[in-house]
Amino acid sequence: MGLTDEEAASVSSSLNILGGYMFENEELWVNQKKKKMGVHIQNKIRLALGSVKDHASIGKAMIYNHHDRKAFSDIEIAVLRATGHDNGPIGDKYMHEILFLVSNSPGSIPFLAERISRRLCKTRHRLVALKTLSLIHRLLRGGNRCFEQQLRSAHVSGHLQMSTNSFRKCSDPWSSFLRSYAAYLEERVGWAINQAGKLEPVMFNGLEFGCYEEKSVDMVFRKLPKCQAFIDRVLDCSPRDIVPVADSLAQAALVNTLKESFQVYIMLCDGIEILINMFFDLTRPARALACDILKRASRQSKELHDLYETCKRVMENKNLGYPNVQIITMDHVLALEQCSSFMSTSTSTTPPPLSDCLTTLGKESKKEGNGDNGSSSSQFSCTMETKISKVWVVFEEDDGELQVPMAMDIV
Repeated sequence: MGLTDEEAASVSSSLNILGGYMFENEELWVNQKKKKMGVHIQNKIRLALGSVKDHASIGKAMIYNHHDRKAFSDIEIAVLRATGHDNGPIGDKYMHEILFLVSNSPGSIPFLAERISRRLCKTRHRLVALKTLSLIHRLLRGGNRCFEQQLRSAHVSGHLQMSTNSFRKCSDPWSSFLRSYAAYLEERVGWAINQAGKLEPVMFNGLEFGCYEEKSVDMVFRKLPKCQAFIDRVLDCSPRDIVPVADSLAQAALVNTLKESFQVYIMLCDGIEILINMFFDLTRPARALACDILKRASRQSKELHDLYETCKRVMENKNLGYPNVQIITMDHVLALEQCSSFMSTSTSTTPPPLSDCLTTLGKESKKEGNGDNGSSSSQFSCTMETKISKVWVVFEEDDGELQVPMAMDIV
């Protein structure tokens, strides 16, 4: 049975539309293919030009190779090779070579710092800049304590500078990541690896603390702010699904940053625990400062939890041993702040029980938000049934000997 004229015209029109759509898609596909090929060719040209620049810089360093500065010239060549324009990560061979040359050349660390700073300052290539920053990071992690101290001194004296001014006006993800990573390393220089292999802040003009209470005060009011400044710099390096996440060198930089943040977060938790335990023994100005620290910790705990969850999703290395971040609720901080205000205004020498403050706060929260059954789960978001007694209690053991008497009994 044949088609009518109207049906034939409709089929012909449909075929013309389909043909035009296929032609447009094919043209679009060809244009995209040409664009990708153009970008690929541009990357190859940039890589070739970068290789030529590297060879020229290495040749210049060899020309200025004098007998009395041969070791310095070798250090400069090793830095140039480690931070080349190729797409590969920094080779362990160059790291070992740099550490060997520096350890056998007294007074060479300021020269090494100057060469690294010059390489970072002069380059306009993002990959070279990231490699140079990664080299600084690996030197901070891979040297001995003496090497770390001298590199830190070079930073204080201005020989080691982590300037990313060349990328300051750029708003692309690569440049943003470079600036955040450089700011993190600026903070990282103020930390050292102790004999146990753990990070700890370098406290200049530090005092030797004799008793437990003095050590606790040092931990809370000197080390806690350092930990929080470190965590802030880590939070700025969040991948946020940006381009560098797909790059192996950026992945390596993020992995080292995350591993170090795990150690600092554990130190932060220890400091927060000490701060809460000693809160009511502090003076009024100290309690105000403690509340500020706790408010900052509340914000950071939420952001750090989100950062680790994002990294678990986008990072290739899934087995980094992420810690379980305990989110500090602002309700707990407000309860402590309310208790502090009660202590300041009360004429009695005995502070109000913490449970009373939390009960009052809970009643106010229920009045403000009726019908809200949601509750935040954290180490602090629970009903506290703590009663503080000032009665001196002596505990006896089975054999009749007395334990050390305690001035406070917490039921």
